[in-house]
Amino acid sequence: MPGAGRVVALTFDAGANAAGLPRILSALAAKGVAGTFFLTGNWAEANPEGVGLIISAGHRVANHSTTHPAFTGLTDSQIVQQVRGAEQVILAAGGDPRPFFRFPFGDRDPRTVAAINSLGYVTVRWTVDTMGWKGTSGGVSVQIVTDRIMAGLQPGEIVLMHLGSNPEDGTTLDADALPEAIDRISAAGYGFVTLDALLAR
Repeated sequence: MPGAGRVVALTFDAGANAAGLPRILSALAAKGVAGTFFLTGNWAEANPEGVGLIISAGHRVANHSTTHPAFTGLTDSQIVQQVRGAEQVILAAGGDPRPFFRFPFGDRDPRTVAAINSLGYVTVRWTVDTMGWKGTSGGVSVQIVTDRIMAGLQPGEIVLMHLGSNPEDGTTLDADALPEAIDRISAAGYGFVTLDALLAR
């Protein structure tokens, strides 16, 4: 991201479960780093206390749809339901996801981007996916997660990590890798920002 400076935004998608949340929050707290959490409405509904913990720790929440569908297959009215549904649940849990939205699977086209924008949201992608969600059963390790983050390191890097555990093997590689990843990013001379600060630059 040109002009962003030597900063990285750590973002966490929450759709599956909350298995990695305690360790992610403790790692961020220990290092004094703020992150941005993209929550689905279903996740926020199932984990209202998790939403509260994220917000009370000073992190940013954002919108990741209600049920995590592929958006290019939805009608305009279904898109409204997906976005407003998640927004209402997150607001009810004490957070405000506006104005950031991330498409499930990154699945988007000009029509869906315009629909999201018309609802008052800015769409946010990522510059590196750690692939931690693939788990050890998918051939990924903590080392691979941190190496991917470092290989993608650039001013304005947006790191995509996941809160939940892999359904096959129960691993939470992103949560496991986070402390070392933060240390390595810091050692490379980078600081950390939320998306608000990054996108305002």
